Amino acid sequence: MLDLQNIILEMIAKGSPLASTTDRLCSQVEALLPDVICSVLTVDRARLLHPLSAPSLPADYSAALDGIAIGPDVGSCGTSAYLRTPVAVTDIANDAKWAEFKHHASQLGLKACWSSPIFGANGTVLGTFAFYYRERRGPTDVEREVVATCTHLCAIAMERHDRALEHERKANIDELTGLLNRASFNRALASLPCDVPAAWAIMVLDLDNLKVTNDTFGHHVGDALLREVASRLAINAVPAKAFRIGGDEFAVILQAPEALRDIFGTAQELLDCLVEPALCAGHLIAPQATIGGAVLAHGDATPDSVRQNADFALYHAKETGRGGFVRYWPGIGTAITKRLTAIRDLGAALREDRVEAYYQPIVRLDTREIVGVEALCRIITPAGDVIPAAAFSDATSDAQIACALTECMLGRIVADLRNWLDLGIPIQHVGLNVSYADVHRGKLGGQLSAAFAAADVPLKHLIVEITENVYMGRRDHVIAREIKAMRALGLRVALDDFGTGFASLTHLLTVPVDILKIDKSFVDNLSPGTPSSVIVEGLQGIANKLGIRVVAEGIETESQAAQLAAFGCLLGQGYLFSPAVDRDAMTDFLLRLAQPSAETARGAARLTRRRAGSADDATRWIAAAGPGPTNPGPVASMAARGSRKYPPACRLVR
Repeated sequence: MLDLQNIILEMIAKGSPLASTTDRLCSQVEALLPDVICSVLTVDRARLLHPLSAPSLPADYSAALDGIAIGPDVGSCGTSAYLRTPVAVTDIANDAKWAEFKHHASQLGLKACWSSPIFGANGTVLGTFAFYYRERRGPTDVEREVVATCTHLCAIAMERHDRALEHERKANIDELTGLLNRASFNRALASLPCDVPAAWAIMVLDLDNLKVTNDTFGHHVGDALLREVASRLAINAVPAKAFRIGGDEFAVILQAPEALRDIFGTAQELLDCLVEPALCAGHLIAPQATIGGAVLAHGDATPDSVRQNADFALYHAKETGRGGFVRYWPGIGTAITKRLTAIRDLGAALREDRVEAYYQPIVRLDTREIVGVEALCRIITPAGDVIPAAAFSDATSDAQIACALTECMLGRIVADLRNWLDLGIPIQHVGLNVSYADVHRGKLGGQLSAAFAAADVPLKHLIVEITENVYMGRRDHVIAREIKAMRALGLRVALDDFGTGFASLTHLLTVPVDILKIDKSFVDNLSPGTPSSVIVEGLQGIANKLGIRVVAEGIETESQAAQLAAFGCLLGQGYLFSPAVDRDAMTDFLLRLAQPSAETARGAARLTRRRAGSADDATRWIAAAGPGPTNPGPVASMAARGSRKYPPACRLVR
C-alpha cells in the first residue's frame, strides 16, 4: 500500500492527467486484490455521474453510466453519492437499487458491488470508488483499508485536476462574459494556416454604446450589456468561435465555407442579432456595434497581417459610418493615412493660427442682391498658399479637431460680423458649418449664444449649417433635441448638401429647419426633363408648402440660375456670382454694394485709413469684378493684409 501511495502521489505531483492517474490506481489495486474489479466515477455540479476509470470493464459498460443522475436507487455508485455513505450491494440481481441496471452487470458476470463516496476538502462529493465482485459478498476489512486509502488519493487527484482546470479556464476564458479571451484568440489565430487564400476570415466587432451606457447608468449596467452581447455572439457565431479581446471589442474567426461565401451576409447576421433591446440590470438597452473584417488573401504571410487588416477595416468603419460592416480592401490603409495626415495638418494649422474664414455670397437670383454669406474655412500654409476645406475634410471626423475648428471659425465670424456692423454694412447673416461632434455634445446653442453676446452681435445674423449626414446621424434623437434647442434661442438652422446623405423628408416635419441647401450635384445636371430638374422642382414645391427657404449651391451658369428661378428658387450661391474670398475682399464687396449712406461712407473712410495703403488692392478687385456681382471676374491676390487680433479660443489646446 505504501508503494501504491508513492506511485499515485508522484503522478499527481508531476501533473499526470487525471484519467491516467486513476487508471494506474485501479490497476495497482487489482494487482493487490485479484478478486476485485475497480471503478472510479465522477459527480458533476448537476449531480450527474460520469465514468473516469474502469480499466478492467468494457467501454460500453462505462458509457452506459454516463450522464445518469444520482439518487436513492441508482445502483451502488449513484446511491452512495446521493446518500454520502458507502453502499454495499451483495446481490445485484435481486437488489432494488440495481433494478434498472442489473442487466448490464449480469452480462459481465458481476454479482456484487461496493461503492464509497469520494469527498473533497469542503465536503462536496467529487465521485465514487467501487469494487465489483464475481461472487455474492461484501467487502473485507482489508478491502475497507485499501478503499479508505484509494478514496483519499482520488480526492487529492481530483481536486488538483479541478484547480488545474480552473487555472486554465481563467487563463483562457473571459471572466465577465464567459467567452474565450484575448490569449485564446491569439493562440487560435497563430494556429491558422496561410497557404490557401480565402480559407478563413476575421471579424472584429466594437460595441459602440458601452461608454455611454457606463456613463449614464453605471458600470454594472455596462457589464450586463457586455454579457448580453457575448451571449448573442456565442449563439449566432456558431460554428465560428467568438472571443472577447478587449473592453468593448469582440472577435470572430470564420472558417465555415458558407460563412466565407457571403461575408457581408454573415456580418449582417451578427449585427441583426444585436438589434433587439436587452434588459440590462433593469434598463432596456439596444446594443449598437460596428464590424470590420478581413479575409485571408494572397500576400498575407502571417495570421497577424489578416488581423491588422481587420483592425484597419474596423477603424475605417467607425470613422465613416458606425453601425455597419466594412471589409478590408488594399486601399483602405491609404484612406486611413490620408485622414490621419489631414488631422495632423489641420491640428497644426489651428495651433499656429493659420485657419482663416473665407466668405462666399448668397444672392437673390432675381435682383442679384447679396442677402448673406457662407463662411468657409481655409488653411493658410507657411508659404502663403490657401488650402480649401475639401482638402482636409477627413480631419473633421476627429471629434476634438472638429470642435476646435468650429470654435476657431466662430471666433473669426463674430469678429468679422462685429467689424461689418461697425462699418455700417447692413449684413443680414453669416452661415457657419458645424460638425456632428459639435451638435452631439449638446452645448452648441449655448456656445454660439455666448460668443455672439460677448461681441454684442445679435444671433439673428447667424445661420447654423448642418450637413444632411450629421442631421441623420446614428443617434438622430440627440441631434433633433439640439436643433430644437438652437431654434428656440432664435437661431436659424440650414440643412446643407441636401439630397446627398440619408435624410428623410419626414424629419423635416418632426424637427423643422429654416433653410434647405440643395447640393451642387443636382444643380450641375439641371436641364429640362432630367431627373435632377424634377427633384429640384419637387423639393422647391415641398419647401414652399412647409415654409422653408431654399438655397441652390454651386451655380456656375446663367442657364442654371434661370432654370432655378423658374422653379421658384429665390436664393443661390456659386462661382457665377463669386468664389469664396477672404474677409477684406468681402468687406470691400459689401461696402460697394451697400446703399449709399452717411454711415457706410464713414465706414468706408475708416476702413481706408485702417488699411493704410492696402485699399488699392480692394479697388483692383472691385474693378475686375465688373459693374456688379453677376460677373465675379478674376479675384486679385489679397495676400497683403494688416494684422488681426482674434480671441484665444481660436487656438487648439492639446
